[in-house]
Amino acid sequence: MSLSPQFLDEVRAHTLLSALIGRSVKLTKAGREYKACCPFHNEKTASFYVNDEKGFYHCFGCQAHGDAIRFLTDARGLPFMDAVKELADAAGLEVPAPDPRAQAKAERANSLYDVMEAAQRWYEEQLGGLEGAEARAYLEKRGITDATRRRFGFGYAPDSRSKLRSALSSFGNDKLVEAGLLIQPEETGREPYDRFRGRLTYPIRDRRGRVIAFSARILGAGEPKYLNSPETPLFDKGRSLFNLDRAATASRQAKRVIVVEGQMDVIALDQAGIGEAVAPLGTALTETQLGLLWQLSPSPILCFDGDSAGEKAAVRGALRALPHAGPGRSLGFVTLPAGQDPDDLVRSRGRGAMDALLERPETLVERIWRHESNAEPLTTPEQRAGLRRRLLDLAATIADPDVRDQYKSELLQRFNELTRPKPREWTPRFQGRGQPQPQRPASAGAKAVGSGGLGAQLTRSVMQGLLRFPEVIAGHSEAIAALPLSSRSAAKLRDALLSAALLHGELDPGELNTILADTGAAHLAEELRSQKSLAFSFTRRDADPERASRDLVLVIDTLAARPGLDAALEAATARLKEEGDEAAFQEQQRLRAARDEADRQLATLIEANAAEQD
Repeated sequence: MSLSPQFLDEVRAHTLLSALIGRSVKLTKAGREYKACCPFHNEKTASFYVNDEKGFYHCFGCQAHGDAIRFLTDARGLPFMDAVKELADAAGLEVPAPDPRAQAKAERANSLYDVMEAAQRWYEEQLGGLEGAEARAYLEKRGITDATRRRFGFGYAPDSRSKLRSALSSFGNDKLVEAGLLIQPEETGREPYDRFRGRLTYPIRDRRGRVIAFSARILGAGEPKYLNSPETPLFDKGRSLFNLDRAATASRQAKRVIVVEGQMDVIALDQAGIGEAVAPLGTALTETQLGLLWQLSPSPILCFDGDSAGEKAAVRGALRALPHAGPGRSLGFVTLPAGQDPDDLVRSRGRGAMDALLERPETLVERIWRHESNAEPLTTPEQRAGLRRRLLDLAATIADPDVRDQYKSELLQRFNELTRPKPREWTPRFQGRGQPQPQRPASAGAKAVGSGGLGAQLTRSVMQGLLRFPEVIAGHSEAIAALPLSSRSAAKLRDALLSAALLHGELDPGELNTILADTGAAHLAEELRSQKSLAFSFTRRDADPERASRDLVLVIDTLAARPGLDAALEAATARLKEEGDEAAFQEQQRLRAARDEADRQLATLIEANAAEQD
């Protein structure tokens, strides 16, 4: 029977959720809500809240969430229609008469459930009989206990074309074919025959625990190793997950749900005490399956084998989930040791080894980044530009605007850190023949450049120079990217300038202003232009443009090399303290002289321009 969304909304609107839940759970008023110890898992501190205004309950401990209908189906185990009818009766609402076509479809489905349940009982009986000896030996060899065998409903399909058909003949061949248990040959007049023959079987159940299909494994040599039921009125492999019925309950206790590659992996984990695992049924994860998983956990963990196939499956899952990512909708990833599946791992190293991996899953953004950054070398500007474009394209697929912005920011930050060159070694630039030009005494303001490092005024000066002479950005992007900027706003503006140059090449001021406006960074530039800077030629409007551009490049190269110079000097000083020999002393003095020369050179540029202004 099919009910309209409008009627279901009316049922919810006429149900006071706190009164319904309060019949079986002791609720305490907490502001506009009610709170209680969760009825879905054991806890001593109340983390279960009921909100009548919004019409839902939520547990912050096990993530149980739902409305009045969901509470009756989950807490009391009622079928969906029974829950709706109970709530409708209490509200004085009449359940609409069923549509004849929908009613016929529902009745046909109900009869198919009876067929599948009968087939399951018969398969189980065969496993316990004489013909099931080989299948029982296989289960024993795999370490499957009797308790696990009963819990998952293992059975056996005899190597016969007609035994199941004969055993279930009361249902008729048409029903058995529709249920996927028999195969109807295309040739007219030929009898249908059993689909599963000479195979170990176990049922695939829906969320309510009803048998909807079977999976069967061959016991000897042959292909395919595993064979699933075809799609039927009951079974859609893209909308089903193996073990979903049992994992839904276990996931509330474990506060997680795990996705593995195969059904036997699920069974092995369950036997090891990890009951919250599910598996897709021969397909990559679909949007529908992701939706089912997100109902159980905000971040399901994909646990795939450590081979290339497992890596590809994880990436497919990440790319499938990314457009739907949002608050409460993400994925985690665990990669198993090479050559091992979950069954191998828990057998060889125990449950603890599996739990240790599951406690530290890789995030969705990390998996996306790792896949894309390792896709090809990044030795050329074209390859780096290609990576950046792919990252932006992936972020653009995310529907949630807030999450989309966060991914774009995170991925670009990782990109900038990866492609930013290492600080270069400082080499003083002399203007004479191998000798530094004599320096005149520096003013207090110029001395502050050397003593203060790359401070606020120096940062503003360089960024103002780049805004005035953006044509230098493309040719000196590595040095600009290496500048150790302490201001967050300056770093954001620097990244925006580098991105513009990367995408558009050499820029002029007008073109740059348009790009900054389009990317939302114009306010950073305007704020910086209004602030006071040091007296470099490239910050003065009356300076010679050619000289100003040359000075700007000189300052950028000097500052970009400074962190490496400082690190080398620190290491030389430490070595001198440890070794105390002449070579260490000379190295320290050489680096100190180079650092002082760099500071004097910056100060000289300021002094020269200050003198011209005077």
